[in-house]
Amino acid sequence: MMVLEMASKRILKELKDLQKDPPTSCSAGPAAEDVFHWQATIMGPSDSPYSGGVFLVTIHFPPDYPFKPPKVAFRTKVFHPNINSNGSICLDILKEQWSPALTISKVLLSICSLLTDPNPDDPLVPEIAHMYKTDKNKYESTARTWTQKYAMG
Repeated sequence: MMVLEMASKRILKELKDLQKDPPTSCSAGPAAEDVFHWQATIMGPSDSPYSGGVFLVTIHFPPDYPFKPPKVAFRTKVFHPNINSNGSICLDILKEQWSPALTISKVLLSICSLLTDPNPDDPLVPEIAHMYKTDKNKYESTARTWTQKYAMG
């Protein structure tokens, strides 16, 4: 029980900090009464093919947060080498590079910068990574089309 209490205390503190000082172009908070289950929105960065899109993201905190990373997934379809069709995100700080010093605010900012600067060398979707490396214009126009289709509802 103690662990859960610690986790929810920490999550509530992060929520307070987020509301006080929200990260640029992101917002996040509990989806309902459950503080362990959040919903976030990320605005597509203006210097990326995702510009103008609004992307919904779900965040699930584990009961032993912050010692284990949150599970973060896109609910909006996105054409990106590091985000697959289930919305899973390939981002080192959500896996082996996680540290209890990190916050959801930092995670959201990292996801924003991943939208601007994909990492094709550690892809979750190899075909998209290949397109990114070999035909960047096609990658950008496809990403733009998907953004208009799925993220501008």
